[in-house]
Amino acid sequence: MGATKTEHFTDRQNKIAVLAKALGHPARIAIIEYLMKVNECICGDIVNELPLAQPTVSQHLKELKNAGIIKGNIEGNAVCYCLDEKNIAVLNTYFSDILQKVSKAKCC
Repeated sequence: MGATKTEHFTDRQNKIAVLAKALGHPARIAIIEYLMKVNECICGDIVNELPLAQPTVSQHLKELKNAGIIKGNIEGNAVCYCLDEKNIAVLNTYFSDILQKVSKAKCC
């Protein structure tokens, strides 16, 4: 398998790719939707919301955090998670740009 040559792409393209890859699992989408629903930082409740084992949920949280879609703060023995507004805005701008272009395009 060949190496990914990310240096051939813009910083924006690489950033969007990292964010999009993190969205590539339904459990991560469920986590994001739960964080939107509660609209606050959540410490331990996420595991109770998903039909997955705690280590699996932790791995999905780690992927979302590493991509920058969520952020976490340590409070005592727990890590509390919430959405990262800055990177959600990056995704929003990107998909809004696509929608704007598609709606004006003359396609088959």
